[in-house]
Amino acid sequence: MPDDGDITIVLADDHQVVRSGLRLLLDAEDGLRVVAEAGDVDEAIHKTRAHRPTVLVLDLNMPGGGRSSSLEALPDLQAGSPDTRVVILTMQEDPQFARRALAAGAAAYVLKEAADAELVEAVRLAATGQVYLNPRLGAQLAAAPPEEPGPPDDLTEREVEILRLIALGHTNAEIGKQLYLSVRTVEAHRAHIQQKLRRSTRAELVRYALERGLLEPEAQG
Repeated sequence: MPDDGDITIVLADDHQVVRSGLRLLLDAEDGLRVVAEAGDVDEAIHKTRAHRPTVLVLDLNMPGGGRSSSLEALPDLQAGSPDTRVVILTMQEDPQFARRALAAGAAAYVLKEAADAELVEAVRLAATGQVYLNPRLGAQLAAAPPEEPGPPDDLTEREVEILRLIALGHTNAEIGKQLYLSVRTVEAHRAHIQQKLRRSTRAELVRYALERGLLEPEAQG
C-alpha cells in the first residue's frame, strides 16, 4: 500500500520508452510514487491539475498547445496546481536554458544523460522546497557572462508582451484574443507579473511600464 506521505509524481515526456525507464527508476525508491504519465504539454497540464502531485517531471522540449517549449506552460501548470514543484528534464546542455527554466519557476534542471544519478535527488529536494541544478551546468553558469540585457525583473518575453497590453488598457479577454491564449492563461501570466514586480493594481503596472519604456515601441508603431 502506498504511504500517504509519499512524494507523488507526474511524468511528462513525449517518448514512451523514456517515461517507462523513469517510472521504474522513481517507483523503486522509498517514498516516491508515480501517479500519472503524460505525452504532451496539454496532457501534462490536465494530469497535473487532476492529481496535484508533489512534483511534475517535465521534458523541456515537448509538443502541445503551440508553445515553443514546455517553459511556456509553467503559468498554466502553476495556476492549476500551485503547490506542485516542477523538475525540468532535458538533453539541452546550454546553461542559459537552465537559467531561464529556474527564472520561470522550475525547481530543478536535470540533464537526461545524468538522470539515473541526479533525478531522484532533484525530486526529493524539489519536494522540500529546495532548488537543484546539474552541477556541471551550475559551474558553467557561474563562469558565464550574463545574458544580453533582456526583459527587466526576470519577466519573460511573453510576460513583457502581456504587461504592455495591460498598460495599454486591454482586458484579459482582449489580450487572449490578440496573443491566441486562453483567458485563464492570461490571468496566470498576469498573476506572475504582479508577483515578480510586487505590484498589484493596474495603475502600478502602467507606471512600471512607463518607467521602463515598455510602451515606446507601441507608441512608435
